[in-house]
Amino acid sequence: MKETDNILSLLDNYTLDNGEDIAREVADNFRKRRIEKNLTRDQVAEMAGVAVSNIVRFEQKGLISLKNLIGIAMALGYTSEVRNLFAQQKYSTMEELTQIRKNQNKKKAHRL
Repeated sequence: MKETDNILSLLDNYTLDNGEDIAREVADNFRKRRIEKNLTRDQVAEMAGVAVSNIVRFEQKGLISLKNLIGIAMALGYTSEVRNLFAQQKYSTMEELTQIRKNQNKKKAHRL
C-alpha cells in the first residue's frame, strides 16, 4: 500500500489544471497567508477596501473579481506578484518562441 501511495502522490503533480482547482488553490494560499499574519477577514476587508462577503466567498469558493483580488493582494503585501502575473513570455516549442519573437512589437492579434 505504501508504494501505491507514493505513485499516487507523484501523479497528483501531473494532473491537468483547471480553472476551479487553480482558484481554490489561490484562495487556500490567501487564507493561509491571512492567518499567518493574524488578520481577520474583517481586517483584510478594511485594509483592502473590499466587502467582507467578497473575502468569505473567495475563501470558500475561490470566486473573486480581479479588482478585489488586487486589493487583497496589496493589503497583504503581494502587489509585485500580481503585477508580474503575465510579465514573462511563456512558450513550449521553438515554433511558439519564433512566433512570439515575430509578434513582439504588434499592438493586436489577427486571425490566421
